[in-house]
Amino acid sequence: MLSRLWPPHIHTASFLLPELPRPHHFLLLSSNACRRTPTFHFRLERRRRPRPRRGSSICCCCGSASEWELKEAGIAVSTFLQGLGVSEEESLSIAFKSPSYSNMLVESVRDLDQHSMWNSDSASLGFREKLLHIASLKGDNGKLPYFESLGFTLSSSITLARYLSSQNLPSLMHKVASIKDHFFSHQADHLLINNIRRMMLHLSIPIDDDLQHTLSFFEKLEARRGGLNVLLSDKDTAFRHLIDSFPRLLSLSLDNHIVPIIDFLHNIGLPRVHITTIILSFPPILFWNIQLLKARLFALKQIHVVDKDYIKLLIRYPWVLSTSIQENYEEVHGFFLSEKVRKICIDSAIRGQPYLLGCSTGKLKSMLDQLADLGVKGNKLDRVIARSPQLLLRKPRDFLQVVLFFENMGLDREIVGRILSRCPEIFAASINKTLKRKIEFLSGVGVSEAYLPGVIRKYPELLVTDTDKTILHRLMYLMKLGLSEKEIGFMVRTFSPLFGYSIEEVLRPKIEFLVKSMKRPVQEVVDYPRYFSYSLEKKIKPRYFVLKGRHIECSLKDMLGKNDEEFAAEFMGVGLGGMLDPPLSSENVL
Repeated sequence: MLSRLWPPHIHTASFLLPELPRPHHFLLLSSNACRRTPTFHFRLERRRRPRPRRGSSICCCCGSASEWELKEAGIAVSTFLQGLGVSEEESLSIAFKSPSYSNMLVESVRDLDQHSMWNSDSASLGFREKLLHIASLKGDNGKLPYFESLGFTLSSSITLARYLSSQNLPSLMHKVASIKDHFFSHQADHLLINNIRRMMLHLSIPIDDDLQHTLSFFEKLEARRGGLNVLLSDKDTAFRHLIDSFPRLLSLSLDNHIVPIIDFLHNIGLPRVHITTIILSFPPILFWNIQLLKARLFALKQIHVVDKDYIKLLIRYPWVLSTSIQENYEEVHGFFLSEKVRKICIDSAIRGQPYLLGCSTGKLKSMLDQLADLGVKGNKLDRVIARSPQLLLRKPRDFLQVVLFFENMGLDREIVGRILSRCPEIFAASINKTLKRKIEFLSGVGVSEAYLPGVIRKYPELLVTDTDKTILHRLMYLMKLGLSEKEIGFMVRTFSPLFGYSIEEVLRPKIEFLVKSMKRPVQEVVDYPRYFSYSLEKKIKPRYFVLKGRHIECSLKDMLGKNDEEFAAEFMGVGLGGMLDPPLSSENVL
């Protein structure tokens, strides 16, 4: 039956994995080959390659097994596994995927044949029966070929088989299938790899054993082909690497330990997909009991920063459950308080950038010193930390490169400090990918090098506004109105926040009122682009209707550039005393 089921097309080249050099191998030796009941011992010896005998089926060039021998070995392995309770279909699959194990059985039989070490009863057995006999004497109870079929190397398979010697093969296979189903059937969050890399990049504190083992796992993955991406792209490879680093996972009870941990995480509000992400990010969680996991979560709830949002923090930074990160929180919190940073700003910073929890206070202090050198202290520091906590994760030399970038443009250090206080996210941006690209864009629309410092000083937010999705879109809108790039460049030079205004909320309604209601040409905004900064309902319309009612015509600048008292005195002959509102702040134009 098995001879018919075994794939007939299998030949030596396709069935064998490339044989790796091994300094040692197991030889089966008998103390007395003539005894009726032989006693076999495993002895570790250096192997000498046997000389091929005349008429032998051994390949004369490499000593590998013949096609017939491998077919017999495959059938023997399948038969052996079925005797252990494995289904026929699964046993054939395992046998087909474990060529190194099959070759090892063939070599053992050859060695015993060559040295005539079989006892009288065993010597009369057929080749397949000898293979079955050797497989039963190995003592791994089918685990070696099974682990090899999963993609483990033979050496790893031997280690795992010894470690899990007390488990029978069918139950082990069920556990492996269940673990794959629980942790790899759901696609992990696409941010998993990015979060892992950022955690590793910014971690600068002494770490506990659980976190150390996790980092070792990630480092091994990074060193292999595909790197950390295998966690998302190949569930079989990801499972194999996980077990290689954490073999104890297969010794845990599925029903009494693994499933209760998963159910507990689900019951506290974690979706299944995020449970997969958390487990792959921090596998030692599976070794904890429910009581320890509850204690770590309880400690997490005590961190004022997370309060009711601890689930969100757990998804973004699962390493917060480790002892070293929880202890470092107290250090980070105390350090910021000593620097006079308000607690609400500390909480906001950690919510925005939980990677700060893995930073040493020394690393944080080096960045605060750089901020202080630019005059960012007290309330300014609160604002910078709350608005751009990612700035604290930068290396001081990278931060200073941005400072030098502005100084080379002609901005003095005091102005650079003001820009930092107003728009700190600029200093966390890439010089080549963001800042230089914005400068090139502005130059392209007519903002020459001489005007750039003034434009940036008045509206630094322009440097962190998306070029493709925002600035270019607004530029095209203005050009469709009939304005040239030269005219738009002039508008930006005289009114820097121009590209900060929304088309739908600001530009379009004010242009339509200008053209349709006021009957003025679009070109009037070229001379006075500040027109877009005033409230349409509270200032533009009221003043227009006042002038229309009095049949007065004037420029946009005369109409809107005066305060209420000046406007009333010139066009109404009275002092209105603050009837109309001042222009919109350029800080609120995005």
